[in-house]
Amino acid sequence: MAYDDLRTFIRTLEQAGELKRIAVEVDPILEISEIADRVSKSGGPALLFENVRGSRIPVLINAFGSPRRMELALEVNSVEEVAGRIRELVQMKPPEGFLDKLKMIPRLAEIGSFIPKQVKDGPAREVVKQENFSLFELPILQCWPQDGGRTITFPVVFSRNPETGKRNAGAYRMQVFDDRTTAMHWQIHKQGAEHFRRAVRSQNQSRDRKGAGNQGVEYSTALSGQRSGEPAEQAPGSGRMEVAVAIGTDPAVTFSSICPLPPDMDEMLFAGFLRSKPVEMMRCLTVDLEVPATAEIVLEGTVDLAERRIEGPFGDHTGFYSLPDEYPVFHVACMTHRRDPIYSTTLVGRPPMEDCHMGRAIERIFLPLMQLQLPEIVDIHMPFEGIFHNLMLVSIRKSYPGHARKVMNAVWSLGQAMFTKCVVVVDEDVNVQDPREVVWKALNHIDPERDIQFVLGPVDSLDHSSRLPNFGSKMGVDATRKWPSEGFARPWPDELRMDPHIKALVDGKWEKLGL
Repeated sequence: MAYDDLRTFIRTLEQAGELKRIAVEVDPILEISEIADRVSKSGGPALLFENVRGSRIPVLINAFGSPRRMELALEVNSVEEVAGRIRELVQMKPPEGFLDKLKMIPRLAEIGSFIPKQVKDGPAREVVKQENFSLFELPILQCWPQDGGRTITFPVVFSRNPETGKRNAGAYRMQVFDDRTTAMHWQIHKQGAEHFRRAVRSQNQSRDRKGAGNQGVEYSTALSGQRSGEPAEQAPGSGRMEVAVAIGTDPAVTFSSICPLPPDMDEMLFAGFLRSKPVEMMRCLTVDLEVPATAEIVLEGTVDLAERRIEGPFGDHTGFYSLPDEYPVFHVACMTHRRDPIYSTTLVGRPPMEDCHMGRAIERIFLPLMQLQLPEIVDIHMPFEGIFHNLMLVSIRKSYPGHARKVMNAVWSLGQAMFTKCVVVVDEDVNVQDPREVVWKALNHIDPERDIQFVLGPVDSLDHSSRLPNFGSKMGVDATRKWPSEGFARPWPDELRMDPHIKALVDGKWEKLGL
């Protein structure tokens, strides 16, 4: 049965022994982060801080921070079950006869039941504040000492494509500047940023048609030398883009907001698929957007198309501070929440952290979609230490010369996989879930000059080592066995394996050996 809201999930975590309530007073400035960091790295439970200095609202953190809690969040015994459901969908064949069509009806009806459901009202609007409110009523964390400020780290940000009307929901951090204003960390490659660019382009085209000239501002991440949080100059008559933010949603909605879905796929539809029940959505009071009706907290407002402010630094999932940069600014016009809301947040930093377990679930769940486009892929693995976008290990069924290089380039063409800094391709008999085996075999199999290739292209915005923001080099390693058709004329040696008869003989004597 799908979770109705975040608090239903919290009850499940508590019943499963996966949640610890903390009654001791704690400070949202750094102290909660230090506690959560220690708990995350030791494999500890989800934490619900009930006595947070400066706020009456409790804080939930580390709710997804273990394989077991990810299974509870998705209501499965293994995240592979979700991958299996996706595999069934993508492998569904067109019906060939009348009986096949009849058999398809239940499946089509099930798919139809995932579509978000519109409702008139919901618990997220039990309290409405349009005047005399402050974001600092919320127990927003400052996560690390050099952070530019307190930051909302686990929001579900809703925007609409101004050209197609299609919705996007993404988890974009929001550094708080003042009582009603935050940064909107739309990295240049994300769909929120694409909606913003299209809104700017639409505004510029409208001005051109009116003969006013192009006064719009392109989306840019170049620094302007402003101080952190200092307002940028705004173009006269600049337009605005409507945005809504839900904090504390049910786990399927939260998880869907971080998933690398195709650009035109509605995250709320995917959340309905994950929970096997439609997400109830209600229209906002001040903007033409819908939000989950059972969210704990909702922020409504606009982003000015011409305004930028310096956001950052921010202690990021790389284990380093992401650098200050210019980002759009979100102006909050209305805050609604439940009568006794719960503030859901997360902490990122040097792995392992909560986001690592969410990333591992994404790896397993989306493997079937990658295999749909690249059926030669046997398995993939993105180790925690590679913070996902820095290293991908791929095993393939090699079928022709240069096949590994084809796979590398294909990976770099797949959505957010384009950010992968290093792709290592091995043969199908290598267990990529065991990085020690991959390192052993890969380093034995490669001739560095022959088997390593470099390409230039887009890189993750958080990559502080790239030569330019968002642009740099990536490396592919062909660690497969080399064939004569690839110019390798020498014999390839066999791997060391003991004779099975001897292994069985020793097995029979093991207890007597006293070892």
